Amino acid sequence: MTDTAIDTRFDSTKAAGFAERLLGALNDGALCLMVSIGHRTGLFDTMSGLAPSTSEEIAASAKLNERYVREWLGAMVTSGVVDYDPATKRYSLPAEHAASLTRAAAADNMAVFAQYIGGLGYVEDDIVECFRNGGGVPYEKYPRFHDVMAEDSGQSVLSSLESHILPLVPGLVERLERGIRVLDLGCGRGLILHRLATLFPRSRFEGRDLSEEAIAYANAHAANLPNLEYFAQDLSDYDRRAEPESYDFITTFDAIHDQGRPLNVLKGIYRALAPDGVYLMQDIGGTGHVHKDAEHPLGTLLYTVSCMHCMTVSLAQGGEGLGAMWGEEKTKEYLRRAGFTSIETNRLDHDVQNNWYVVRK
Repeated sequence: MTDTAIDTRFDSTKAAGFAERLLGALNDGALCLMVSIGHRTGLFDTMSGLAPSTSEEIAASAKLNERYVREWLGAMVTSGVVDYDPATKRYSLPAEHAASLTRAAAADNMAVFAQYIGGLGYVEDDIVECFRNGGGVPYEKYPRFHDVMAEDSGQSVLSSLESHILPLVPGLVERLERGIRVLDLGCGRGLILHRLATLFPRSRFEGRDLSEEAIAYANAHAANLPNLEYFAQDLSDYDRRAEPESYDFITTFDAIHDQGRPLNVLKGIYRALAPDGVYLMQDIGGTGHVHKDAEHPLGTLLYTVSCMHCMTVSLAQGGEGLGAMWGEEKTKEYLRRAGFTSIETNRLDHDVQNNWYVVRK
């Protein structure tokens, strides 16, 4: 056999190991759907406050249908999430498990991320058509995506906004307290801006996003904040439409790689940023190299989310389809092409998913 020949010998041990892995993946995929349901219905939150209980008692406490709760509990028991005593027919959620599954867990609630599995499955047929014919799936095909993203950002951003994120920019808090102009692009439902506008009433805040549904939600919840407003806007030509040197602080949270024209957005940010302004960019901390991303603790999930949302939403706009895993190298390349000369990469201990870039002209 030459060095370039393909080894056709069949390794039965390797085949058995891979089959076992896939069997586990089937169970884990199903578990994600059940975890999502447990989160959305409040079952985990309910059980964390109960002593060992019957399915009837759990259903009554959660105000849910008992038959469905009982079947859900079957999935929870067989997956090892919930404990069951067959003698008393009572179920319990261990405190150690509740620490990763309840709203009380705040930034550590993994049940929030399980929602992506069901939400992405909703567009599977559309994605299959894109595999065959190209194109993309637009934002409006994802009925709950902004709900999940709002919860996601609530954990990865809001939970550490004051303690870890704002301190990435020395002196920023003091400037916000005195009063500056702030812009968030790809703001979604605007939870981050809402918090900032509440904390810093002397500053003015604007959010822009492609989704009219998300902007309508954001504006409805900003009615009591005179220093906050949101606009629905396609940012594909932001390089030309941005108001020059108008903002002291600009942010994007996990948004640039979704854009149809990401470089145009970055060029617009450069144009809109005041000479002494700062751009804070949160984006996925991939490498752009699939063999290296195999070491990422969320590599498979992030490529899946990218394929079934980030990339395809961009392509639906006739865009580049960079994908979530475009990587730090390409991120810095795009920032430099936009005109930025100072790019500082930060990582936060609690956030294994993202890089945090502090960027200046």
